[in-house]
Formats: sequence, C-alpha cells, structure tokens
Amino acid sequence: MDENWTILKVLQWTTRYFTSKGIGQARANAEVLLAHVLGIERIQLYLNYDRPLGPGELARFREIIKRRAAFEPSQYIVGKQEFWSLQFEVSPAVLIPRPETEVLVEKALEILGEEDALVLDLGTGSGAIPVALAHERSSIRVIATDRSLEALAVAKRNAARNDVSGRIHFALADLFEAFSVLPHFELIVSNPPYVSESEYQELAPEISRYEPASALRGGGEHGLDLIRKILEHFPKYLKPGGSLLVEIGQGQADFLQLELDSAFAGQFEFIPDYSGIKRVLHLRKPEES
Repeated sequence: MDENWTILKVLQWTTRYFTSKGIGQARANAEVLLAHVLGIERIQLYLNYDRPLGPGELARFREIIKRRAAFEPSQYIVGKQEFWSLQFEVSPAVLIPRPETEVLVEKALEILGEEDALVLDLGTGSGAIPVALAHERSSIRVIATDRSLEALAVAKRNAARNDVSGRIHFALADLFEAFSVLPHFELIVSNPPYVSESEYQELAPEISRYEPASALRGGGEHGLDLIRKILEHFPKYLKPGGSLLVEIGQGQADFLQLELDSAFAGQFEFIPDYSGIKRVLHLRKPEES
C-alpha cells in the first residue's frame, strides 16, 4: 500500500484480498476493521470515501488484515460484539455471543414477566444472558457461574459496561457446585458447551482455532453429556413452577426427546430459533400439590 490509499480504495482492495483467502462477508469484515482502526463508526466510512489514510493508519490496518486473514474473528480483533442491542466485550476467554441465544433471552423474559425473580445462569461466559435479562427488567436478579476465572472477569466488565452490576453476582463454580440443595431459583438458564467431537472437527477455523474449546465441547457422541448433567440435577435447585431454559445444538432435540418423554412427560417444549432449528429446551417444574 502506498501513501495515496483512500478509504474507498482500501476497502475495495481488502474485500478482494479477504475473498481470495476464503473469508466470509469480506466487505463487512473490511468495513468493521477499518472503522476500528480509524476510530469511527462504519457509516462514517461511506461519508468519507475520498479521505486518504496516513502512514500510521495504514501500518495498523496491515497488521489487522494479517490477523483476519489467519481467520482470527473480527470480534476478537476489535474486542466487542453486539447482543440484544447491547455492546459486549469479547476476548478468546469467552465465546462470541450469537444471535440465536437471543431466543433464550426472549423466552426467559416471557416466563418471568414483571415479577421479582432470582435467576441462575450456568456457564455465563461473556455474561450476555444475565446482562441482557438484568438490563431489560429491574425486577430480575441473577447469580451467574463459570468455571473460568478469565471468563468471569470479562462478564463482570460487561455488567459494569451496561450498568447492571448491582443485580448480578458472579461466582467461580462448575454448574451447581456452589449451591446448597435448596429450591432457590425461579428460573435456571444455560448456554452450555454442546458441540460433539465429530462436529468440533468440522467447525470453521474462526471457531476451532480461536474460541475456547472448553466452552464448545459438550462431551459424548452427540455433545450432550453436560446438558444431561444439568437435566439430572436442576430440579433440586428450582422452585416449584419454575423453569429451566437450555440452549441446544442442531439435531439434539431428536436425541433428547425420548429421554425427556420418560422423565419429564408433558413438562417440556423445544423452541425454534430464527432459522427454524429447535434451539432452546424449556422444561417446567410442576407446582407442588
């Protein structure tokens, strides 16, 4: 690149380069990364196509292009991702929040209504679920656990960034281990690891090379070991009439159906995501008679 590279010329070149490297959504990636380097919003790129980049800006952009061409996710490069119309810090310590997880948030809000509620989030990662819930309803308090200290640090910063720190307590714990066996919660939510080993080998390099494997691999032939562990223990911690919401992977509803019919007949449903995939398991604990 020479000294006469304008914003438009840089975007055009980078889009062609990313396409040649097999990077999906090449133009969008180029825009996100260039806006990050220039410290502006993407829309401002369109308003300043003729603006030339200085030598320092070009040097910084070259380094970022190399990282993205090696399949490092743009979200990790810029250090943020939007979820539920909120900004979240992300790093390789946490999974990048996905739009399909918003289906779980929507269902949680529907279940809880405007009532005061104590919610447990198992494996919080970036804190996307509890932060979205607490931001949406002041009546919601959340205890969010994760077995990764690095993930909890990111989640705490995201709670502070979105002004909900006062209603979320973060705990270093693996699933339910931090709690006494009492029905504490009106709602338990989780987006646990659920990728099978065979699926893991087929993941895009952006995921398999950079996102934390411990937050992806669910265990077992179908990636359901951790989900089954949650299903085994959750009734001891959920209040009568309360609900469990668990995100699951494509096709896993078929494997769970028979087990759930046997153990929780009439108490569960599968909620589809925006693509029609059965994405969230909703299981309701009966009211005490």
